Order: sequence, then C-alpha cells, then structure tokens
Amino acid sequence: MKELLFLLPCLMVSVWAVDRLCREHLKPRWDRRWAFPVCLFFSQAALHLLWKACASAQSPYILPVLLKHLLFLGAVFLFFRSHAAKKLLTASVLIAAVTLTANFCESFLSCLALFVLHTVWHIQAPLLGQTEAVLILCLCTAMVLLVLRRIRIRLDLDVLFFDKSRKWHAVLSAPLLGITAVIDVANWSASNGILVRSSAGLGIYYDQLFSHGELCVLTALSMFAAGCYLFGMETICTEQQKSSQYHAQIAAFRMQEQQYRQSERLRHDMKNHVIALSGLVERSEWAKIADYLKQMEQCADPGAGAEATGNSAVDALLYQKRKLAEKNSILWECDVQIPPACGIPEFDLCVLFGNLLDNALEACGKLSPGEDRWIRVQARPIKKCFLLEIKNYTDLEHMDAVRSAGKHPVHGHGIGLLNVRDVLRKYNGTLHMDLKDHLFVVSALLPMEPSRRI
Repeated sequence: MKELLFLLPCLMVSVWAVDRLCREHLKPRWDRRWAFPVCLFFSQAALHLLWKACASAQSPYILPVLLKHLLFLGAVFLFFRSHAAKKLLTASVLIAAVTLTANFCESFLSCLALFVLHTVWHIQAPLLGQTEAVLILCLCTAMVLLVLRRIRIRLDLDVLFFDKSRKWHAVLSAPLLGITAVIDVANWSASNGILVRSSAGLGIYYDQLFSHGELCVLTALSMFAAGCYLFGMETICTEQQKSSQYHAQIAAFRMQEQQYRQSERLRHDMKNHVIALSGLVERSEWAKIADYLKQMEQCADPGAGAEATGNSAVDALLYQKRKLAEKNSILWECDVQIPPACGIPEFDLCVLFGNLLDNALEACGKLSPGEDRWIRVQARPIKKCFLLEIKNYTDLEHMDAVRSAGKHPVHGHGIGLLNVRDVLRKYNGTLHMDLKDHLFVVSALLPMEPSRRI
C-alpha cells in the first residue's frame, strides 16, 4: 500500500510530461486537454495492479509489459490526429525513452542501495525492502522527467518528416521498438531466474550486484545506441534539408540572374525598340504594337535595375526581395557595394543575402501594418573584409529564440541560418546578432581573400 501511495503521484507527473511532449509534435483530436492524460493515468494504474496480480499468481512478466506498450500506442493513435507513421514514431520515442531510462535508473540505484546496505550498515546478505523500492521509484521518475525534457528541447521530430515517405518513417520506428524489446526480454529473463551469478559462490549479495549490474550495463548501451540513432537521424535529415534548400536557392538565383540580364539587355536596346515602335505607330499597326509591348513586358519589369551592387546575381536577388518588401508594404533601404574581385563566389553571396533577407522579411511580415515594417541593407568592403549588415524591426523581445533556431531548427525554422553559418565557416567569417528595443541587427564579416577550410 505504501508503494502504491508513492506510485500514483509519480505516475501522474510522468503522464503529464508525456502528454506535453506529444502535444508539441501531434495535434489533439479533441479540445478536451484532460482526455489523454486521464485515460493514460488510469490505464497505467490499472496495469500496475495487474502487474502485482500477475506476480502473485506467477503469471508471465512479459504480458503486462507488452500490454502497457500496446495500450500507450493505442492511446496515442486514438487521442491525436496525424498520419499513422508520425504517431508511431512519436510513441516509439516515448516508449523507448521511458523504458530505458526507468530500467537503467532502477538497476543502477539497486546496485547502489545494495552496496550501501552491505558496506555502511554491514548487512552480509542485504535485500531491498519497500522503503528502498519507494525511494528508487521516486528517483527513477525524476530521471524520466529530465530525459523527456531533454528530448523535448533538443529533438525536433518534424525534421525527421521533411520530404520523406510515410513508409520510411514507419521503418524509422523499428530500431527504437527493437531496442525496447531487448530490454523487456532481459527483464523477463531476470524475472525467470536467468541471472548473472558469481562463479565462485560468493553469496546472494554479489549475485544481486552482478545481476543488477548486467541490466545496468545492457540498458546503458541500449540508451547510447538509441540516442545515437535518433539524434544521428535528426542530424542527417537536417543536413539533407539544408542541402535541399541550398540547391533550390542556387536554382532560384540562376533564374533570377537570367531574368535580370534579360532586363539589362532590354534596357540596352531600348533605343532600337523605340524606333521599331515608332514605325509601327506610323503605319497604325496597333495589334503588332500590342504584341511587341507584351514581349517587352515579359522580358523585364520596368522597375528592374534600381539595385547596382557590382554583382549581377546579387542585383537580381535584391530586386526580387525589394519587390516582396513593396508587396507587403515594408519600407526598403539598400546600399550595397560589392567589389569586382572580392574573392567570394556569387552563389555564396546569394546564400548570405537571400537567407538573411528572408528572415528579415518574415520578421517584418509578422508586424501589424501600423508598426515599423522596415528593412535596411548595407554592404561594403572594409579594409580586406566584406561586411554585410541587415537591420529590421521584429516582434521578438529576447535573443533566445533566434539563437536556438540557429543551432537547432524547430519545425523547419532556422535551416536558412544554418546555411549562413556554413558559408561563414567556409570562409572563416563571423556572424553577430543583436536585438534591442525590437530592432534586430545581423552582421556578417568575411575576408575578401579567404583561406578556405578543406
């Protein structure tokens, strides 16, 4: 009864942590926030009582464990709506995290408690009682909460779903469930007396140490494997997303540059076009005039050419971003000077300008029309370096969200900043960001004759 009184609060806290993590990656099916945690709490409490009944009746240990996992999977599928692969992956991560953490802590703390009873209290053949079991339960719950919080902060499951098939995501869950199954089988073996015993007959104390130590080491290796697998896959998917965005930007930059060069050719040949149109007007060939003007409109926008940075690709990029700013009623100020021999390829320059300006446009777009929707772009050579500085207003009050997105993308946001950091790392450049009174300033400094990292 004493263990049950401590079990219920620990279970309640664990269910709250699980529910919070699920809600960050899955959408609840109903508005009642209490439905999933209440159902999960009572089902898990009932399973614990069933566990005790199975132990007293000498029923197989593995049955309530499998029922516990299946019940949790069913609750996730029932109370949240998303495609099945995402729900399966989310449930697999939680099952593996809770099972491995609780098993490791229980084995490690059991070894520690036996060691203290034998060494400090001088008990020759110590056995763990109800008091020790309750203390271990509370400490295990605290460790599970820490692990779930770490997963919630560090791991973005949505990255694993970027541009992947649902079948791929279902297969992604298999290793996590397999690792969990290995630990469950090991516990089942221990419950059936398959333990590691001392070959020299050192007694029950050392037999318990060896048995708990075996489970502790096995679980630690399983936790390491699961962590490397999960966070490794997230890193791989993030790199794929960065690469996909990078190549998409290159294709867009090439298209913009081509359009810009067409516009430049059109402006260069304007005198000839005026002569041709004058001849058509004299002959009153209005249909041909209309077709001629339509072709000129398709070749270039009359507003093109306002940016003159010294680099045609950057000119085209800035022109497109200015059009987006004007479309969203954002004040645009641009003063960019790029020396002809700066030593930085135009596509790397476009990655810097494009991603930083996209972030500025997104931040200004979140402001209401009455607020300061304003972007200022400045770039110029300073001694042997190239300085790019972009200022814009934002609704953010602290830099924590920006720094976090720049290191660990959340729901796809922050990939562009990672690409910017990759370019700066390539040229041994630096990036500085500052936020004061809702004015965000980002500065990128690159050597114009960089020593690239191989």
